[in-house]
Amino acid sequence: MTTTPVSALIDPQHPRFTYGADYNPEQWGPEVWREDVRLMREAGVNLVAINIFGWAQLEPLPGQYDFSRLDAVLELLHENGISVNLGTGTASPPPWLAAEHPETLPVMVDGTVRYPGGRQAFCPSSPVFRERSLALVERVAERYGSHPAVKLWHVSNEIGCHNALCYCDVSAAAFRRWLEARHGTLDALNAAWGTAFWSQHYASWEHIQTPRLTVSTGNPGQAVDFSRFSSDELLGQYRAEAEVIRRHSSIPVTTNFMVAAHIRNQDYWQWAGDMDLIANDHYLDHRLADPLTELAFAADTTRGLAGGAPWLLMEQATSAVNWQPHNIAKEPGQLLRDTMMHVARGADGVSFFQWRASVQGSERFHSAMLPHAGTESKLWRESVELGATLDRLQPVAGSRVVASVALVFGWEPWWITDLDSHPSTEVRYLEQVHRAYAALRSHGVTVDIVRPGADLSAYALVVVPALHSVADAVADGFARYTAAGGHLVVTFFSGITDGDDRVRTGGYPGALRDVLGISTEEFFPLHAGESVDLDDGSSATIWTELLHPRGAEVLASYLDGPLPGVAAVTRHRHGDGTAWYLATNLDASSLARHLGRALGEAGVERPLPDAHPDLEVIERRGETGRFLFVFNTGGASLTLDLTGRDLVAGTADTTHLIAPGGVAVLQLRPELADSAPSTSHDPSTSHERRVAL
Repeated sequence: MTTTPVSALIDPQHPRFTYGADYNPEQWGPEVWREDVRLMREAGVNLVAINIFGWAQLEPLPGQYDFSRLDAVLELLHENGISVNLGTGTASPPPWLAAEHPETLPVMVDGTVRYPGGRQAFCPSSPVFRERSLALVERVAERYGSHPAVKLWHVSNEIGCHNALCYCDVSAAAFRRWLEARHGTLDALNAAWGTAFWSQHYASWEHIQTPRLTVSTGNPGQAVDFSRFSSDELLGQYRAEAEVIRRHSSIPVTTNFMVAAHIRNQDYWQWAGDMDLIANDHYLDHRLADPLTELAFAADTTRGLAGGAPWLLMEQATSAVNWQPHNIAKEPGQLLRDTMMHVARGADGVSFFQWRASVQGSERFHSAMLPHAGTESKLWRESVELGATLDRLQPVAGSRVVASVALVFGWEPWWITDLDSHPSTEVRYLEQVHRAYAALRSHGVTVDIVRPGADLSAYALVVVPALHSVADAVADGFARYTAAGGHLVVTFFSGITDGDDRVRTGGYPGALRDVLGISTEEFFPLHAGESVDLDDGSSATIWTELLHPRGAEVLASYLDGPLPGVAAVTRHRHGDGTAWYLATNLDASSLARHLGRALGEAGVERPLPDAHPDLEVIERRGETGRFLFVFNTGGASLTLDLTGRDLVAGTADTTHLIAPGGVAVLQLRPELADSAPSTSHDPSTSHERRVAL
């Protein structure tokens, strides 16, 4: 787990927020470098990431290295007091690698090859890529391992963003080795994959291939194992580079995760323990109906990966990106608000892609701290203002977010739930997770994101959305948590299969029948666009099921649809706790209403219960005090009556006027602050303590 405080990266004696960007001096000449450094100082930049895509500059031909320009840039940054997050340069191979070793190129699920010209054009299992990339890392780490400017090592970049799944023959051989290590014997593999179906029994390891496109639906066990393997292969590349670095340097090592709605191929719960600190890249996704809620979810998930500790936002955009169908620019003030949403949820460092906007290449219309328009621009002024704001937020650095509600989420469940041949293609895992998260957020409560199997004892309420595959140990954890007095909410299509995605017989939801006090004999999915009404005023879509209470209280039943009179929402006492089951896809307001009832029975309140509902409040606590991040999510200015110092405005008062879309960060006066800071992820916290925010 993480060991390096983000706020101590630059100066361990004086914790502070890091602030900066990806810096790509290879795109410019030395005269621009000097101007860049002067402007970085003006903007308050104290950490830049360099050499992210430097391989072709450092090794233009095999074995021919040139570090002169990187040497000069590092010295210039150091002379001006700007620290460096140094990339290994392996994010994309140079053109000569594919020219000399075409077998390193990645192959897609349809068997076609992808070529150089973009980025990440390599097979993650390629021994040639591994050898050549590590040779570069060796030279870089040896040369800069103790350079005084370097404060963080950045392995590769957004590992697996484009090439996470490679289906080539090299990958197939690596997949077979991985399978043998995981399953041990062919008998165990055949049992895990259910190969008795459709004559798929394997009698030799050599017969197993990667799951390329088939003429029918494929084997789900093979598909899930291939996703596990692919995540592990990329993690293996990280580990190999980190091992080389650590031979030459004691500086912390990490890479930038991509906790976002469109990235699902890395199981970051498996990766987190290898990081010296957790870093994430996040960009507002305007393809989604609610980009800000997805931002909040991603930030809370990143904090979960950090075990509740502060983390680093390694990339975001000052304004528009370049890779969405409609690249929407940020409105005035939005840069500050979006950044504070990350900081409120635990980020102790903020960086952008990138420092100076490129004038060539595929990302030339991606926004930057220093845009094409130069310093006479909204983006530049807001970047400078943000640097000053983070400086005023210095007391917040190192504090932790307070939460008493957990939502269970995992990448492996995402892979499994979204496989084909399920009862309804409209049941999409991340959509269900986002819906549950949005409903909780609508009540103003802060949510920790935890992995399946996590210790839940610190939480007053735990929500489990669409957890289709549930291993025995995970199911036992839910039962123990509830029996000990916890409050559990489970939504439909959960608990259906075991850890090998094998259907549990005897009635759905399999592993969770006892704790929920129900049994379902058959699913009744709805047609696209079809809805049903419930007798409590709710409506629902996508899913119904023939459910029988087995001790559970019925809270709502269907009025129409295929199952009139059948229970749709139940509540069950299990030991000293309570478990709810939502057997259908409730409309958003009804989902929020039912989760609100569960929150109330669990004793969970907003951090400021009397505040206006349009004020979202998130609390961080630490040795330096108690801090409330207050966001105005409504359309009118609102006043908050609370004595404290607003670190954003730099003023102290008893009332605070917050504009629509605005944010205040209130440092409470000592007599209002709790002298015993409460942090999330603390299993020793008592039930009473975790309920009282």
